[in-house]
Amino acid sequence: MQKMIDLTNINPGEIVVLGCAFCILLSMYFTIQLLSQHLFFWKNPKEQKAIIIIILMAPIYAIVSFVGLLDFRGSEAFFMFLESIKECYEALVIAKFLALMYSYLNISMSKNIVPDGIKGREIHHSFPMTLFQPRTVRLDHHTLKLLKYWTWQFVVIRPVCSLLMIVLQLLEWYTTPISWIFTIILNISVSLALYSLVVFYHVFEKELKPHSPLAKFLCIKGIVFFCFWQGIVLEILVAVGIIRSQYSWLDVRYIEEGIQNLLVCV
Repeated sequence: MQKMIDLTNINPGEIVVLGCAFCILLSMYFTIQLLSQHLFFWKNPKEQKAIIIIILMAPIYAIVSFVGLLDFRGSEAFFMFLESIKECYEALVIAKFLALMYSYLNISMSKNIVPDGIKGREIHHSFPMTLFQPRTVRLDHHTLKLLKYWTWQFVVIRPVCSLLMIVLQLLEWYTTPISWIFTIILNISVSLALYSLVVFYHVFEKELKPHSPLAKFLCIKGIVFFCFWQGIVLEILVAVGIIRSQYSWLDVRYIEEGIQNLLVCV
């Protein structure tokens, strides 16, 4: 009779890595299915290129996080470089999603010309945007351009911040106060970008409905906010001592990065 496998002898670290690898393979399977549907029916190149970039967001996040998990005790600069890959791709995805909605609406991104049939629609802002904008504004050339700028500011700020953070880390000037300054800046930036996308979608909801962009937007929003806020929560848990190292040879930052990468993979 064949002996049963003794699971107690398996290294917990190996179980984590194998579990993450399985999740990535599952993600790749569904990604390839979606990509094949677009590649085999290549009818609208401009729109489908943007959709492909959006589809690749989840597996790219997972693969980059898996690399960080394998090199568990890498340098701070290495971890920051991996994070920068994900976050810069995130900025690209947001830009492409906005371009996709413009394409669906047949509006030029450079001209921002509002079709006469929808000009004058009301845009209702919520707090805290009402501190800087009237609660209700009318859709026109100016407001449409403003929504585009609110989205694109993140596309610019995110790579610039990533580059500065890597340079400061290499120079060993990346202290905790500086880290929190970047966190606040990026939090405001990504929140404004996603807010403007929500407003844009609601204004053109009737025209966009046949194209079903809501699922794509919820996917982007879910990944962006989940990854961003889980990172913030982990930093807080480390700061207050809830997450801490039990070994002198293992720095708590490795544990924090490991948990972050594990959650993204799963």
